[in-house]
Amino acid sequence: MMSLVVVNYPGFSEQDFEWIQSVRKQHDPLFFDVIDPHFTMVFPTSNIDEQTLIEHTRQHASTFPAFDVVFRCAVVGDPNFMDHAHAFLVPDEGFSNVVRLHDLLYTGPLESELRLDLPFTPHVAFANTPTPAECKAIIDELNAENFEMRARVQALDVIRYEGGRVSPVERVELA
Repeated sequence: MMSLVVVNYPGFSEQDFEWIQSVRKQHDPLFFDVIDPHFTMVFPTSNIDEQTLIEHTRQHASTFPAFDVVFRCAVVGDPNFMDHAHAFLVPDEGFSNVVRLHDLLYTGPLESELRLDLPFTPHVAFANTPTPAECKAIIDELNAENFEMRARVQALDVIRYEGGRVSPVERVELA
């Protein structure tokens, strides 16, 4: 079944992107070959047509300015999604802008798609493991490094997700 998704591929430095990808290659067997590091802004849905989603995304992107995010820590995400635990990079700076943009997109034709039973935590997933303890070990190792990664959020991508593959539909620049 085909779903539509809206994501942001944060503009990491080449060094940071290569680091995230090296970790993902080792620890993200579910999604490494499917999609690059990203924020999911609108989760997969098959309840809206493609053109409506594109127009809705354009409308809101044109009013929302581009912004920076800074990551300084990793956390355990949903421990049961797809029967795996997940490791998330969560932005220290830019967190509220990601939340505001997410909430803005879940208006109008997407309002009924918003899951109020799951809190939205802005994140870039970089690892998944069968158990939360394994995920926590990866996170602890990373957090011990006292890292800092900066990225720019400047566009939204409407994508199709079908048969375990992602294909681009439309890129929309933020204001």
